[in-house]
Amino acid sequence: MSATRRGAPAQSATADREVVISRVIDAPRELVFEAFTEVRHLSRWWGPEGFTTTTRSFEFRAGGVWDFVMHGPDGTDYTEWISWTEIAPPERIALLHGESRGDPNAFESVLTFAPDGAATRIVMRTVFPTKELRDEAVEKYHAIEGGRQTLSNLAAYVTEIVRKGVED
Repeated sequence: MSATRRGAPAQSATADREVVISRVIDAPRELVFEAFTEVRHLSRWWGPEGFTTTTRSFEFRAGGVWDFVMHGPDGTDYTEWISWTEIAPPERIALLHGESRGDPNAFESVLTFAPDGAATRIVMRTVFPTKELRDEAVEKYHAIEGGRQTLSNLAAYVTEIVRKGVED
């Protein structure tokens, strides 16, 4: 049994292994969610600033896999692998993300998409297997800033789709 100060929020059992990033995107929830469902969208915005993505295979369904390579601005290639573990359109996507199938250091992420007026609030909650892996991701790979940049790229992408849709 754990005790917390009166009025203080209880700390999550995974808090020391988590990274949580959120952003409000000025686009409808269905469109923001769709940007995760089709490789033609993902390849346009996925990753931090300066990165590009090459997809090797993609199947968006529970149990499906996205196998891809992220190309860093310095020319370094990063092999990536995502398995979609839960998909609840247009509210939630859960996934396992590592370098390859069976990666013991893979992390779990849950993305939630909530209406925020005419906009969408996306929250990306990532839980690493250990505190050390979380700290390494934050310190060595700049996971927090990279996550913010990725959601910024998503926001710019879907906002452009909305703007073009209004012009058409």
